[in-house]
Amino acid sequence: MDARLEQFDTKMTKACEYLASDFATIRAGRANPHVLDKLKVDYYGSPTPLQQVGNITVPEPRMIQIAPWEKSLIRDIEKAIMASDIGITPSNDGNVIRLVFPELTEERRKELVKDVKKKGEESKVAIRNIRRDGNDFFKKLAKEDVSEDEIKQLEDKLQKLTDKYIKEVDKLVEEKSKEIMTV
Repeated sequence: MDARLEQFDTKMTKACEYLASDFATIRAGRANPHVLDKLKVDYYGSPTPLQQVGNITVPEPRMIQIAPWEKSLIRDIEKAIMASDIGITPSNDGNVIRLVFPELTEERRKELVKDVKKKGEESKVAIRNIRRDGNDFFKKLAKEDVSEDEIKQLEDKLQKLTDKYIKEVDKLVEEKSKEIMTV
């Protein structure tokens, strides 16, 4: 691949990877420990990722269990979960915290699918913006010693890259939507 195209390919790849990681945090009726990825717990005065203060397991399809390494953290972990947008009330028995995921209603599933499609559109816009930046970059090259034919080839290759990543986003959106709507 042309070195001038590589930087735009990398940026588009990152846009797709970000979307995929964002989709991992959307719960789809089943317990997925990734919904806790963005949670931070106040651990001796500093915000610490939940994964670093306890063991997270999925003992049942619709339950996440958090076993903190220090029992004194149970209250702080519950507080972090309550303050988050997960929408689940934690319960604890003094040793572990349990998050039981209720079955999603049809209405809630449709809302989540809308949200997934919106995030997909935002990713497509980001990819198109990268293409625009690339085209601007190539126009600046035209002022230097690069032929018009070469610029045209670079723009065509960039368009093909853009199309490839737009299809990737569509695929991610379709897969996540299907996962959400599956009961």
